[in-house]
Formats: sequence, structure tokens, C-alpha cells
Amino acid sequence: MNYLRKKQLPTFVRLTLIAITLASGCNREPGSGESTPATGAPSSTTPWFTDVTRESKLNFSHVRNTNVKFWLPEITGGGGGWIDFDNDGDSDLYLVQSGELNPAKPNPHANQLWENLGNGTFQDVTDQAGVGDHGYGMGLAVGDYNGDGWEDLYVTNVGPNVLYRNNADGTFTDVTAEAKVDVSAWSSSAMFVDYDDDGDLDLFVANYIRWSPASEVACFNGRKEPDYCAPAGYNAPTVDRLFRNDANGSFTDVTESAGLSAAFGNGLGVAAADFNLDGRLDFYVANDGNPNQLWIQNENHQFTDQALLSGCAVNRSGAAEAGMGVAPVDLDHDGDCDLFMTHLMDESNTLYMNQNGVFDDASAASGLAAPSLQFTGFGMGFHDFNHDGRLDLFVANGRVTHALNPLSDDDTFAEPNQLFSSQADGTFQEVMPRGGLGHELIETSRAAAFADYDLDGDVDIMVVNSGGTVRLLRNDAGAQGDWIRFRILNASGHDAVGARVCLTTNKRTCFRIVQRAYSYLASNEPEVDFGLEQGETVTDVTVIWPNLTEQSFGSKTTGQRHRLVQAVQP
Repeated sequence: MNYLRKKQLPTFVRLTLIAITLASGCNREPGSGESTPATGAPSSTTPWFTDVTRESKLNFSHVRNTNVKFWLPEITGGGGGWIDFDNDGDSDLYLVQSGELNPAKPNPHANQLWENLGNGTFQDVTDQAGVGDHGYGMGLAVGDYNGDGWEDLYVTNVGPNVLYRNNADGTFTDVTAEAKVDVSAWSSSAMFVDYDDDGDLDLFVANYIRWSPASEVACFNGRKEPDYCAPAGYNAPTVDRLFRNDANGSFTDVTESAGLSAAFGNGLGVAAADFNLDGRLDFYVANDGNPNQLWIQNENHQFTDQALLSGCAVNRSGAAEAGMGVAPVDLDHDGDCDLFMTHLMDESNTLYMNQNGVFDDASAASGLAAPSLQFTGFGMGFHDFNHDGRLDLFVANGRVTHALNPLSDDDTFAEPNQLFSSQADGTFQEVMPRGGLGHELIETSRAAAFADYDLDGDVDIMVVNSGGTVRLLRNDAGAQGDWIRFRILNASGHDAVGARVCLTTNKRTCFRIVQRAYSYLASNEPEVDFGLEQGETVTDVTVIWPNLTEQSFGSKTTGQRHRLVQAVQP
């Protein structure tokens, strides 16, 4: 089976096919049944998730600033994610704190590491592990950068970032200086990825703006009250950073030589995938108020920004929007990588369908545009939460300026999160109450990170709230079908970010893309998960590695986790 590049179609044909491909879901075998059109109305169901924060014993509250000054970093942070730091097979939590923003004062608040005890509860092991960074935190990246089999941790800050090396004994060592990754900027999202296909993990760091307390400007809302400014008010876009792993414990900053300094932006979200199917990983950066960047990798590991030519730099009107989080996903199961981005209220979230390297805006056709207009989206993820064979969508929302008519008496930035259920015709319906819980939580959400923390086969969600408590949402959707999950490792034993997994069953063919750093300021469990309909059996699993080599692993048993490792090339 060959999943290589497809022939380019004329633009009018691609636009006509958007509705068809969205409606197809997974590619169905003949006779698999008729699709039932969705009504378009929000669905009201029993709760999909249960808030188990208290019973899990997680106790973390994000602090925007010890003395709120309406400085822009205050409303931006709230990161966190999953890491199996102790190699026991379940996902632990690392939560990124902000706290004191004045560099002249010590920050009394620190990041926290919570160990998953395997019984539904967590315990704080920050002090023992030595990962309580006191920087003004944003997000994190997780990966085994030194190839010793233990996951390491990179923390992004407003100010110096930190790389913690896992010592394989429950502790970490700060190796930022010796590894040469000490970025002293306002960094946001980051990811470990083997962009040059040499077997080790490199590091991409998205940076937001050039900022210091002295650069702050005063902004006011419609009531002439102090409020947060847009990044355009600072006129200080900056350059993201790419560090090549030198396989000796240190990295080399190759940003300029790789061509990534050719364009500036306000980077918040980052994704890596082979967007044009040429066998090389590319980067997509969601920028806040500047055109997004699609860095296509060339043969010599240099990059060219082709976002404008590819149709994913600006909106249909040619205006740059407030890009927040980003998620690569093969939503139409045609073997390439589509994109979903969250945006500021009144802009709508955006779904870009990849048509052979050119992106078409299918937001309205999918039903995802209109429900998002009244909210500001940040973290998000596509997963088959109820195991009906279709990808659903969770979006974490929260304003960045005061609401004139707030939804919460306690927080004027608070908004409900949203859960969208995928329908048989390829559209999405919003689940009510909003967020998929028995009652709406009105909070200022930022990071949303996804993992099966309780190892029951479905995907749970952790949400970090800016200026509020963390939330652990256990999936209790009541699976309609079955499931199967895969850990996809390259020949060096690293998670093969960007690899595509083709699952063939007796009814259909589906694709997933190996990712870890999607969403916003988050790290997610690296396993790819498939929900299956009743009666589905898996006849073949084929992995298309980032260099386009294909490897079939044959049939696999459902209801289980499987590790698939790349064969060593002769």
C-alpha cells in the first residue's frame, strides 16, 4: 500500500470536495451503511466527563501575578502536561506555575510534579524530584533527548527556560547551560522532534514577543478601566528557535542557518508534521496577530515559509488572526495532515483541510466556526472520546480582556469550555451542558492536555486554568464500541513524531498522526488511540515513518496497547 503524494486538484474541485471528505469520516468499505445527517442543533446528553480533581488529590492553583498590573504575561500562561517520569507505564503530571512577574523580586511560587499512584490519585513529588522551577512559567516539552530511555523535561518561561535531565531515579538535574538551550526570551510552546531524521530528538521553541516590564504599555477597555493589550500594541514580534541535538548531551542553535529567522511572529502554538508529504518534517507556528508560518523543510534541512502560498497564513479576508493553540489531525483520513487552530472571540476557530499541500478553510462546513465565535479558544485536542469510531473535539476557552457582561462573578475572563461530538455526516455538534460535564465550569482555561491516566482505554483531559485550579476530567462517556492504542517508536526508541498510522479494519481505513506537543502550552501522552465501532476487527496496522518508508505490523488485538518499533534499515 502506498500513501505517498497525491496529484494536485484544481481549486474549484478541492472546494467542492470539502463537504464530501468531511462527510466521509474514515474511509468506509462498500455496504458499511448510510450516513444520517446531523440536525446542527447542540446535543444534550448524559455527561461525558467527571471532574475528579478533588478525589485525585491534585492540589494546584495557577497564580497570574502576586500583584496584578495588567502586564501581558499575566493573562497568557497556564501550561502543563503529561510525562511518565518514573517509567512505570502511567502518565504523571507536570504543572507550570507563573507567580511573581517582577524580576526584582523572588518568585515564591514554583512548578509542581505530581506522580500518578495508579489508583486514581496523585502525590506531589516536586521537592524530591528537584523540578520546582521558580521562573515565570508558560509551558513545557517532554522527550528523551539523551536517548537513555527516560523522559526529560523542558520548561518555557518569561525569561530563562530550563532543561531538566531525568536521572532515572526519580530525580532530575538542571542541565540548561551545559546543553546550550538557555533561551532568555518570552517562550511559549515547545516540542522535542527529530526534524533531521538522524535518530535523536531536536528542540523547537516558539517565542511570543520581546518583552520586559519596561516595555509595558497602558490599555483600557470600553469602560475606561485598565485591561490587557493585544501583542500588536508592543510592536515586538520575535523569532522562534530550533536547536539541533548533537548527540553528546548538548544542542546547537541552528535557527539562522536553517532559515527560521527569515520571518518574525508572535508564536504561541507549534506543530510538526510532513505537510507536503515529501519525506521531511515541517513546522507550523500559530502566531497571535501576525501571519502564521508554515516552515517547509528542504533537502538540506533548511526551511522556507510557505504559509501564504499554502493558504494557512491569514484568514479568507487576508487578515492575520489571533492564533493560539494548534493541532495537526487527519480528519478526512486521506493520509495527509489537516490543521485546527483556536482563535480570539469573533474570529472563530479554524479548520484547514489539506488538499495536497494547499489548505482550504472548512470551518463553516464542519460546523465548528459559529459555536466558537463568542469564545476565545486556547488548548484543544481531537480524540474519539466515546469510541464510536469518529474523532470528537474538546476546546478550552478563556478571555484575554475583561468581559463587559461577565459569565462569572469571580472571574471576568471566565468562559465555558466546549465539547464537539462528531456526527455520521462529518459535521460536529456541540455537546450540552458545555464542556461535556454534568454542569458547566466557567473558568479561564488555557492548556488542555490529553492522556489515558487511569489506563482504562479512553482519553481523559487535564485543564489548567489561568488564575484558578487545575481540573482533571475523567472520561466516563460510556464507550459505544471498542478501542486500540499504539506507542509508535523509531529505530532509536524515540516517539516518532510526525509518523502516520494507518489502521485497516473489516469496515474502514483510518489515519492518526503521532503528536505530543499539540494544544497550547501542553505536553500530551504520545500514544495514538483509535475508537472502534461494535464488531470491528483490526486486519492491519501500517506505519508510514517520517521518511516515507512504510512498515506493516499485521492484525492486532483490540482492547489493548501495542508498541510498534521501526525496523532498522540495512
